[in-house]
Amino acid sequence: MAKQRIKEIIPCEIIVNKIYIIRGMKVMLDKDLAALYEVETKYLKRQVNRNIERFPEDFMFQLAKEEYNFLRSQIGTLENTGRGQFSKFVPYVFTEQGVAMLSGVINSEKAIAMNITIMRAFVEIRRMALNNKMIANKLNQIELKLGTHDEQLNQIYEAIENLLDDKVEKQSLPKNRKRIGFRPND
Repeated sequence: MAKQRIKEIIPCEIIVNKIYIIRGMKVMLDKDLAALYEVETKYLKRQVNRNIERFPEDFMFQLAKEEYNFLRSQIGTLENTGRGQFSKFVPYVFTEQGVAMLSGVINSEKAIAMNITIMRAFVEIRRMALNNKMIANKLNQIELKLGTHDEQLNQIYEAIENLLDDKVEKQSLPKNRKRIGFRPND
């Protein structure tokens, strides 16, 4: 029964949309993780701060104010409608390893199930990136092949033009030459 609940709580696509690239790393925001784990953001932060030794900088870091403002503008949450709508503190962001470490800090059935789904989302992103790289390589190969085909087609067009030029020259022979063959009125 527990395995059925763990399977897919939230579709992978929703989680993939909550993964951002910041400082060249794929990360998730603390508020998004708290929502997925169904805990308050302050609870998640408190648990992380109590176990800060588990979260080196390549697992978790706090955004700079400029990064946070830029991110807010990118995800469409910049309008401040209502008091307390947005945190006055810049968020923590967690890399894939940091998210994995969270499962040991926030130890609930929901957190464990969500971690499994989140890990699958990170794997899916890597798979998509690999596919995109393979597609880009194929396109480059096709482009190179088409480039050589263009050269070959140009050579063919030039050869045809040369043949046509030769044919035109042969047809424009001198007109004062004597005709050969039957001439009824001679």
